[in-house]
Amino acid sequence: MNNQNQNFLDTERWQGRAFFADWQTTAAGVMDVTDPATGAVIVSVGVGGAADIARAATEARAAQKIWAKTLPTERARILSKAADLLEQNGTELIPWIMRESGSIYPKASIEIEHGALFIRHAASLATAPMGMMIPSMDGRANYAKRVPHGIVGVISPFNFPLVLSIRSIAAALAFGNAVVHKPDPRTPISGGIIIARIFEEAGLPKGVLQVVPGGADAGEAMCTDANIAMISFTGSARAGSKVAEIAGKHFKKIQLELGGKNSLIVLDDADLDIAASNSAWGAFLHQGQICMATGLILADEKIAEALTAKLVMKASHLPAGDPSTNQVALGPIISDSQVASIQAIVEDAVAKGAKLLIGGNP
Repeated sequence: MNNQNQNFLDTERWQGRAFFADWQTTAAGVMDVTDPATGAVIVSVGVGGAADIARAATEARAAQKIWAKTLPTERARILSKAADLLEQNGTELIPWIMRESGSIYPKASIEIEHGALFIRHAASLATAPMGMMIPSMDGRANYAKRVPHGIVGVISPFNFPLVLSIRSIAAALAFGNAVVHKPDPRTPISGGIIIARIFEEAGLPKGVLQVVPGGADAGEAMCTDANIAMISFTGSARAGSKVAEIAGKHFKKIQLELGGKNSLIVLDDADLDIAASNSAWGAFLHQGQICMATGLILADEKIAEALTAKLVMKASHLPAGDPSTNQVALGPIISDSQVASIQAIVEDAVAKGAKLLIGGNP
C-alpha cells in the first residue's frame, strides 16, 4: 500500500460490520455514524452488545496463545508496518477524522502523526528485555520475567479517538497480548476502523485484534468477561469510576486515565499577548473537549481585567463551524447532549454572578 492509494479504508469491506477475526456482522445490529457539524449520516458500522463482546473475547483468547509465542522481532515488524501504513495513508484518513469527530485539519493531522509515533514506540518495546535479576538475601539467584496478561480490553473516548485508542492497543500487542477494543460509539471509524485496517494490512494474525464499537452495555460486558484480564480505560471520571467498580469486582488489572480540571496561572509580569494566546489555545483547542484543556485561569488581580479583555478579543476571532470548509478555528461539539450540558454550565455560572462577555448561546 502506498500514499497514492485513496481507497485504503475501503468502506465496502467494513460498512455495517465490526472487526472480529474478519469483518463480520454483529448480533446487536448496526448504527449510523453522523457528522456532528452537519448531522449528515457518514456511514453505518456494526454495534456490539454483550454477546458480541463475549464472542470477541473468546476469539481473541484463542489467537493470543500463538501471538505470544511469535518472535518479538516479528511483532515489532508488524507494528512498524502498521505505523508506516498510517502515515502513508494520512491524506485519505485525515478527512474521516475531521468529519466524524469535528476536528479541524491541524488537530486531525496530529492524530495521524502522534498515532504513528505511539506505534513505533511500542514496536521498540517489543524487543526490550523482558526479565530482570532480583537481589537475594541467601545467595540464590532470583529471576523475574514479564509475561503477557492475555487479553487486554481497551475502552477509548471520542475526543482524540485515534491517538487515545492506539497508544493502549499498540503497547498491548507489542508485549504479546491480544486486544478487544471498544471505541466510543460516536467515533468508531477514527477510534476503531482505521486501526483495524492498518493492522489488518500490516499482517497482524487474525483474531489478535478485535474492534467492536458499542455503548455502556458493551463496556460493562468487557469488565465482567472472564477471558479479559485487564481493562485500559480513557474517559470521564464518572464512567471511569464505574469501570473500576465493576472490573475490580472481577479482579482485573485496571488502568484509568480520567478527566481533570487544569489550571493556568498568569503572574503580574507576564506578557499579556502571549498569556492570552496560550490561554485561548489551552481552553479552546478541539472546542475544549480535551482532558488537558485549560479549565481555570488564575491571574494576578493587577492584570486580570486586561488579560480578560485580550482573551475576549481572541475568542471573538475564532470562527466556528464545519471543519471540512477549512475556514474555521473551532469545529462542532460532539453531540447535542454535550451542547446542552455546556449550555447548562454557562447559565448556572451567570445565575451565580458571572459576567457573560462574549458568546453564551450555541
